[in-house]
This record gives sequence, C-alpha cells and structure tokens, in this order.
Amino acid sequence: MKNAPGKSGLIMDEPLLWEKGRKGRHGMSIPVSDVPEASLAGDLCGDGPDFPDLSEVEVVRHYTRLSQWNFGVDTGMYPLGSCTMKYNPKINEKHAAAESFTSAHPMLEDEYCQGTLRIIYELQNYLSQITGLDAVSVQPAAGAHGELAGMLIFEAYHQSKGKKRTKILMPDTAHGTNPASAALCGYKPVPIKTGERGILNVDEIRELMDEETAGIMITNPNTLGLFEENIREIAEIVHEKGGLVYGDGANMNAIMGIVNLKKCGVDVLHLNLHKTFSTPHGGGGPGAGPVCVVEELEKFLPSPRVVFDGSMYLAETDRPDSVGRMHCFHGNYGVLIKAFVYILSMGAEYLKKASQYAVLNAAYVKVKMKDHLHLAFDRPCMHEAVFSDKKQQEFKVSTLDLAKRLMDCGYHPPTIYFPLNVSGAIMIEPTETESLEELDTFIDVLRQITAEAESDPELLHSSPNRFRVKRLDETQAARNPCLCG
Repeated sequence: MKNAPGKSGLIMDEPLLWEKGRKGRHGMSIPVSDVPEASLAGDLCGDGPDFPDLSEVEVVRHYTRLSQWNFGVDTGMYPLGSCTMKYNPKINEKHAAAESFTSAHPMLEDEYCQGTLRIIYELQNYLSQITGLDAVSVQPAAGAHGELAGMLIFEAYHQSKGKKRTKILMPDTAHGTNPASAALCGYKPVPIKTGERGILNVDEIRELMDEETAGIMITNPNTLGLFEENIREIAEIVHEKGGLVYGDGANMNAIMGIVNLKKCGVDVLHLNLHKTFSTPHGGGGPGAGPVCVVEELEKFLPSPRVVFDGSMYLAETDRPDSVGRMHCFHGNYGVLIKAFVYILSMGAEYLKKASQYAVLNAAYVKVKMKDHLHLAFDRPCMHEAVFSDKKQQEFKVSTLDLAKRLMDCGYHPPTIYFPLNVSGAIMIEPTETESLEELDTFIDVLRQITAEAESDPELLHSSPNRFRVKRLDETQAARNPCLCG
C-alpha cells in the first residue's frame, strides 16, 4: 500500500528491562545518607522488589523507545467513534501548568483562593450557557461519574416527592455505562430497542413509561451518530408520568452551540470535558464530567458548589438537599482549567463551528465510504458514521480484520463492534480537528483495504504484520492474561 502514514522508518526492538539489566549498573548517583541506619523487622518489609539494574542511558532509551511505540492524537488521526479523540490545543496545557494554579493548596479558606473559585464559578456559567440548563456542578471526575451524580439526583428528586421509583428506560443506543450508573442507584434498566430509522419509537416509550419508572437515560445524538429528533415528544411523555429525562451529553461535540438541551426537555445532563472541551482522555488518569440540571433540581447538585455573593466567591457547603460530595476539594481542577481555556480561546462563534465541522467531516467520510462498507443507517449523520462488515463477509473478512490492517497502514483503528445493535459495527468519528487532506488520505487507505479484502483476504487475516507483536488470540488474552511482566 502506497502513501499510507507510518509505512516506513525505524521500528526499534525493545527487550524487557529484566533482560537488559546487569548487576552493578546504576542509573543515578545517590548521596551518602546522613541519617543513622535503623533495622526494620523482617515481617514488616520482606524481600525487596526485584528492580533491574540499568545505567542512565539504558533507562532514557527505554522510555524514549516506548514513547515512540505509543500512538496518540499527537501522532496521527484517531478516528474512535463515540470517543471524540480530537487534538488538544497546547495552550490549554500551558495555562493549566502555570505555577499559580499548580501550587494553590486545595485546603485554603475561600478568602485565600478567590482566583481558583472564580474560574470554577465562571466555568459553571459557561457550561450552563452552552447547554441551556440552569445550574452546574463540576465535581464529577469523569463521564460515568457524572452519570452517577445524575442518577443520585433522580433518586433525591423522587424521594423529595415522597415516591419510590424502581425502573429506568434504557435505549440500546445509550452509552455502555448508562445502565451501570442506573443500577448503582437501585434502578432496574428497562431496555428499549432502536426503531427502523435508528432512533427511538415514541409509541414504545409511551407504552413503557409508568409511575414506577424514574425516567429515561437518552444519548443524543445517539451512538449510531443520529439525532433523536423525537426528543421533545419523548420528554413530554416522561414528564406526564412524573419522570425525569437524563441526557447523556457525551456527544455534545456534535450539537454544541446549536441545540438547547433544556428546550429539548432534558432535566439532567452530564458533559465529558475530555470529549467536547478538548481535555485529554487521561488513559485512566484525571478527567471531568460536570453535571448540569434545570432550576428545580439545582438544590440536589453535589456539595460544595461555587457561588458568588456579590463580593466573594464561596464554596457553598450549607446545602441540606444536596446528594453530597462527589469528589475531594474542587474536583479535578487542572482538567477544569484546560476546558476553561478552550472555551475562552474559542468563544461562542468557534465553539459552534467546531460542532459544524465535526458533523461535516463525519458526513464526508460517510458519503465517501458508503459504496465500500455497508452503512447501517443511510441517513444524515451527526458527528460519527456507523458502518459494518456486511459487504466483506462473503470474502470471510471481518471487522476485526479491517481494523488490524489499518494498524499496518499507520492508523489507530476506529471503534469496532459498538454499538451492539449493529452486527460487525465499524464506528468512525473523524472529529472537527482533521483537515480535508487528512480525511482524504484516511479514506483512500480504507478503500484500498476493502479492495484487499476481496483480492487478498489472507493478508487481512494475518494483519498486523509490522509490529513486534503480531495478531493476538484476543479471546485467550482476555480469559488468561499474562500479568507477570
């Protein structure tokens, strides 16, 4: 394959550190201790860890080579559907790393951290304006944590009405953490199948919604990349029965500055700052998933919440109806700064354009690829397009084969086998940060791979071939992982 990213260049082999280490080597010089030695009981310490003995240059080269193996959004296109892996502007990182922020102690009294509290207060207001909802807490540490906060608010609301509700409606186009978040709060998820057009059927909602049901968790745009155009009617049905509407705002990247969620009937919404507002995903590290609510539910938001009394910014703790604290101190503050900087640097006009370009790029990929990959729902898409391997099945080539071949061609593969209601799903989200030239290169490579699926299926069955580790037995790896290093 010609002109594909990552097709040439050095690929450094890197043995395990235990294989490289030799006794007597040191990576640093430790000064002589001026503290008297003291022995510890053997049963408290045991044998020390078996660290490899390495020189400084071996340590530096090891981690440098590992960093070159790593693929991230700074390396190339990262078309993970439902994840919005867009480029994170470095100005966000620069400001979040400023000493005035990183050295601020989280236990200072309010009067000594007015700058910290002001940023949180203004970020709350910006997110309120962007979503159309009335009040915001930035405490939750991730999207799923925001969902949990939302479900706790559901529970607190119904308790305040003197009612106990046990069920929650759960579309099959919801994000995977939605049913888990609901179950953690004691709700039984009631599954709802997608309609023929890839969106929810209003009549089915009307049939299932009753006074035992707390409400509905609805992802909009949904995980098929389609806008739930019946959202207002669905919300009316839920509200008529005393329920609440939870909006999974993970896909806000498609509708930011365009759709007012409150006018759609959403009562509670979480946002993924690592998706829509360009903070890093973290790989298990810090994230942020603010929760936004309508005015009636403001009193239930996690406590403390930053308010302004006209002269000072205060972390308000006297909130008897609050669901309580969701995070220590002020949440993942460094992440919040990055989102704050992104919003300020973009402004209202360009936040809206970001969504418009995200939708345009996804639509472009959809149109260019629909003759080469089966399109699950041939309708106008939002920020992502969902294909499948239906056309490649006659050549015994699967979605996994296509994804592995993309790795050989220098691309991180897109999300596969999700959403679950599309067999062999290939979910592509190019995001707004990719140029037309980058999209065209990606499309050309993907088209060539679909041609290879017909002409040389064995090539795809054996991919990837360019890495130290070849095709893995993923079932065996999941069932019997090797964790010994």
